[in-house]
Formats: sequence, C-alpha cells, structure tokens
Amino acid sequence: MTGAGDPIRVLVVEDDPVAADAHVLYVDRVPGFTAVGRAHSGAEARRVLDRTPVDLLLLDLHLPDVHGLQLARTLRAAGSRADVIAVTSARDLTVVREGVSLGVVQYVLKPFTFATLRDRLVRYAEFRRTAAGEASGQDEVDRTLAALRAPAPAALPKGLSAPTLERVTAALRAGDTGLTAAALAERTGISRITARRYLEHLVDTGRAARRPQYGTVGRPELQYRWVPER
Repeated sequence: MTGAGDPIRVLVVEDDPVAADAHVLYVDRVPGFTAVGRAHSGAEARRVLDRTPVDLLLLDLHLPDVHGLQLARTLRAAGSRADVIAVTSARDLTVVREGVSLGVVQYVLKPFTFATLRDRLVRYAEFRRTAAGEASGQDEVDRTLAALRAPAPAALPKGLSAPTLERVTAALRAGDTGLTAAALAERTGISRITARRYLEHLVDTGRAARRPQYGTVGRPELQYRWVPER
C-alpha cells in the first residue's frame, strides 16, 4: 500500500487509446496522484497488476474482452485491494448498486472534463487519509464516508433548467467553430431568446466565450464557442 506522503498509484483501464492517453494526463495533473500505466483490456490490466503495485483503477466498464465490473470481481477474488473509480457512458443505476460491493468508490460519466475527474480524485484522497486508523466515534465514520460524496450541484439562475442546459452544452461543444444564438436555437428546438440566456450563463461561468461575427450588412451577431477545460 502507498505510504504517507507517497503518490496514489493509478492504473488507467480504457480501450480507446486516445481517451486512455487523456486520462493518464488528467491523473498526472492532480497533485498526490501518479499514473503507473494504462491497459486497453481486462487481460492487459491483470498483467499490469501482476507486476505493478496499484492503489486505484480508473476503470472503463465497457472493455473489449470483459465488463469492467466482472474484472473488478475477478480482481477482488484474487486478493487485489485496489479501489475503483468506474468510467462509463451508461446511466443504469443497477450497475452502480452492483459496483458498491466490488470496491467501486466513485462513478464518472463520459464525457467528463479534467475538473470532474480532479474533484473525484481529491475526494478519494481525502477518504483514504481520513480512513486510516480507528474512528473515535460515529461522527468520524460519517465524515470519512462523506468525503466521497460530491456536493449538491449549484442552483441554476431562475428560469434555467438542468436538462435544457445539458442540451445547450452538448450542441455548443459539437459546434467546433462556434454558434450564434439563432443557430443554437435551431439545433436544440428552443427559442432564440432562451438560447441566448443559456449561452450567457455559460459565458458567466467561464464555460463559453463570445465574440462578434461580422456579416456583409446589418449589426454583427454574437458567436459563442465552448471553452475547453485547461
């Protein structure tokens, strides 16, 4: 196991090589963590674990040769004590329930930003720190378990809804060169005024940037583009 002051060793298990490289970079950007390898299948993950000490798996659940939870079950049966942060695009809560007994301490839904993974890793590190030794009472046990829970999402401004914000965000991210409010409204099926409200909210929160788009006649339109996580 990792000693006090040592970085937490993470194995990235992801079948998509591009995504695996990105996740390794994400892990290495978080203080206190180091990526010790990457594997693109369950079999490759087992080979890495046979020769490399690992504290945490960043585990894609949909691997080419085995489901991620089945891999976690096999590793547990073989005596592995590595914890798991599951990465998945599925939203089936029965999978979440099944993973609890297999050492899955967090779930991250694809696609995710560096900020999302950083938050989960920082919470996991706090959980490991507070879970060392004996608890003095129920309050300390509760605080230890609470370290893994993400805070409640910040309330949206009045009149904005989370489902619509998700649609707007997805459309804006897909528009490589940016979108005007009119173009976004057409893509998402909302009014131009509503589209502009959501776009301005994304600008206010730093997730989008705007600039004027000049045409041949008339006033310039504002064009919005997604700001990638740095």
